[in-house]
Amino acid sequence: NEMLFQMQALMTIETMNMYGVKKILTACPHDYNTFKNEYPDLGGKFEVIHHSQFLRDMMATNKITLNANGFAGKKITFHDPCYLGRGNGEYKAPRDVIAAIEGSSMVEMKRNKSFALCCGAGGGQMFKEAEKGDKEVFLERIEDAIECKADIVATACPFCMVMMTDGIKYKNREEDMKNYDIAELVSHGLGL
Repeated sequence: NEMLFQMQALMTIETMNMYGVKKILTACPHDYNTFKNEYPDLGGKFEVIHHSQFLRDMMATNKITLNANGFAGKKITFHDPCYLGRGNGEYKAPRDVIAAIEGSSMVEMKRNKSFALCCGAGGGQMFKEAEKGDKEVFLERIEDAIECKADIVATACPFCMVMMTDGIKYKNREEDMKNYDIAELVSHGLGL
């Protein structure tokens, strides 16, 4: 409903302008995409930063220094959220965050970056029953992570987080595979 979206966006822009908001930090690639690419057409001129970019920048300026804190020897793969990667071309920031975790190693799934497979939640799919087909998308995606022998599936999207966690549970891999948002990896790396 484009008209409803525009009305809500205009009210949100007016409220943010009233409070003098200049910068928006998001933990959701969908919000990142909307604020960055759709709000400017409606007069919402904000600097928009995804939390993967924020964390990378904090580490680049030595405001955050990570240690292994339980991740030593762990293989970490990154699931690219659609709206962060293909939608906005951000592939480097989350990988830079993962690379900064001492003692861990980054492994790529066979389908990564611009060729990454969606987690299966996109377009409201996580809120409805499965459609006809041979396999659900989240199962196909978690199989990519299992295939690259990752101990940890990192993501940077709350929808992807749900789908990857569901895939791990469905495949009965809770004992040997974990799912963390990159902010959680940083939190553990800080010893919090």
